[in-house]
Amino acid sequence: MEQIIEQVKEWEYIKQLPKELFGFQLKYDMDTIGDAYYIFTYEDAKRRRKMSVYYHEETKEYKVKTKIGLTEFCNIDFITSKLEDFEELLKTRFENSLKSIAIFDVNNLDSIVIDKKILTWKYIEKLPRIIEGFTLFINPSEPVRCINGSYIIFDYCDFEKESNFIIYYNIFRDEFFGDARINQIPEMTYTFDARELVDLEEKLDAHLIERLKEIRSRI
Repeated sequence: MEQIIEQVKEWEYIKQLPKELFGFQLKYDMDTIGDAYYIFTYEDAKRRRKMSVYYHEETKEYKVKTKIGLTEFCNIDFITSKLEDFEELLKTRFENSLKSIAIFDVNNLDSIVIDKKILTWKYIEKLPRIIEGFTLFINPSEPVRCINGSYIIFDYCDFEKESNFIIYYNIFRDEFFGDARINQIPEMTYTFDARELVDLEEKLDAHLIERLKEIRSRI
């Protein structure tokens, strides 16, 4: 790791980075956390979005991690083992990736998400801004792409308790499903599995408030 750190410190590319992009502020991390050496981060703290560039000691690879609210994932478009290759990926892809989480653009969505009528789903009118202390952070009119073909359709968060409840849609399985995070620990549920929005609506009507109450009781 020491050799990587020294190499990064001499990396000319990061010395020329803009201090601000799409409302995100640049921060030079230069810090080891666990088995990762974080190099720099662009963060929009108000909107709870950030992208971090780091070296992962375990896999011997450079990577980019995206965090939106309480959800974070590794962006597979940037993984590489050589710094020079990583720099090229950053030059050609990083700005567009950052823009995609800064500015919602319907043209960036997979066509199946459009065809599924998620963006015009009337159920959004039934979703309160706050339920059981959880605030609606992401809503169906602006779904967020994650990994493995999944989109966040809506997300109720308690940021202070680092807990939330999410409904996802997976384009490969053509399926809606629910997922929770309780005190940072992910927890799957099959209660909300559905193929169509009309079926999901029935399950939300029957179980959403109950599920949020259960999560609240456990945090």
